[in-house]
Amino acid sequence: MVGQLILGLTILVGLHELGHMLAAKWFGMRVEKYAIGFPPKLFGKKIGETEYMLGLIPLGGFVKISGMVDESMDTEALKEEPKPWEFRAKPAWQRLIVMMGGIIVNVITGIVIFIVLTYHYGEQYIPADEVKYGIVANEIGQEIGFQTGDKVVAVNGKKLERFDDVRSMEALLGSNAYYTVERNGQLVDIQVPVDLMDKLADDKSESFFVEPRVPFKVGDVVANSAAAKAGLQEGDFITKINGQSVQFFHEFQQAMQQNKGKAVTMTVKRDDKLIKLQTEVSEDGTIGFHSQPLLQLATRDYSLSESIPMGTEQAFGVIAANMKGFGKIFRGEVSASKSLSGPIGIAQIFGDTFNWYKFWTITGMLSMVLAFMNFLPIPALDGGHVVFLTYEMISGRKPSDNFLENAQKVGMVLLLGLMAFAIFNDVFKLIF
Repeated sequence: MVGQLILGLTILVGLHELGHMLAAKWFGMRVEKYAIGFPPKLFGKKIGETEYMLGLIPLGGFVKISGMVDESMDTEALKEEPKPWEFRAKPAWQRLIVMMGGIIVNVITGIVIFIVLTYHYGEQYIPADEVKYGIVANEIGQEIGFQTGDKVVAVNGKKLERFDDVRSMEALLGSNAYYTVERNGQLVDIQVPVDLMDKLADDKSESFFVEPRVPFKVGDVVANSAAAKAGLQEGDFITKINGQSVQFFHEFQQAMQQNKGKAVTMTVKRDDKLIKLQTEVSEDGTIGFHSQPLLQLATRDYSLSESIPMGTEQAFGVIAANMKGFGKIFRGEVSASKSLSGPIGIAQIFGDTFNWYKFWTITGMLSMVLAFMNFLPIPALDGGHVVFLTYEMISGRKPSDNFLENAQKVGMVLLLGLMAFAIFNDVFKLIF
């Protein structure tokens, strides 16, 4: 988890700060330092007028541009007359482009990542008509009105073509969102509660609140496991546990949980024959095999010309989802403590196994989130500088250096407080 987090942040922060540096150098500004990570310094090398540095704390980075009030709070040079190579000596429109440079690069990075993923991997999804036996509703699903066996037919009134759209942001974050299900031959609307995201944040189970209910067969059997010792083989169909029917995998899991630490009798169908096997169930409710759902996935490949708009839409969909999420937080519909994550939470999203597709998908999402967060009009963030520069361009009056310095201090306090809250919140959720 930590390795993936550091690699992802290093790529994104490095590119973000590179955007600032290249724009500054393009307009003839002196860049004193380009740093990935925060001090203490692990490595540094000066090339020309710029020192390139790698810091020990890999949770950010910075570019120090001469004549700019930034997080270093080095304001001694501001007491002198502006030099031609300083940030403050350049026209407002050039300074605005420099401040937007990191955000622009992060947006481009996110778009490129999603375009490449779409082109290389295509899209794999579950067609809605493949979920023939309806859904399995876990505790949260049941709380909001789902029943196991329901067939989801529409989301927000739109016919469901892909079961994956049950998890879409339009369903989870939309206003007055609802699902339509078929139950006992009748259509029933299920309203999405405004606090659903809070419920999902509290949910410790690994499954979504509704999952397809599908038959299964035995996949790989773990060597020397209870299943292997009992004689279970790949391709077997487990039909009963202690005489109890287990047509679907969730029924098998329930039977295992009910018999943790006990011996059970499995009825197995193999080559049109029914055989009985005796096995021991572990204390965590497993016997040692991977299930193979009998569900036909659909795959769609995209050409490069198709991948460009598709990847771009996916990238900006991340920003749209963040805007909806912040809207719900500000309206008090969801809790900030349950919705916001810091470095620990982000590392957990990466997971403890490395998968290239998952890594780049999360990195692409983080690139768009980083662009969105930096654009917020908070002093010390790029968005704060953009606000002041926009004011200067419209009014023709530049805010004083003293005002910018004090605004930077306020912004740093806010950012440090937010970071402390996020880290504490991660630790609290990890423990409790």
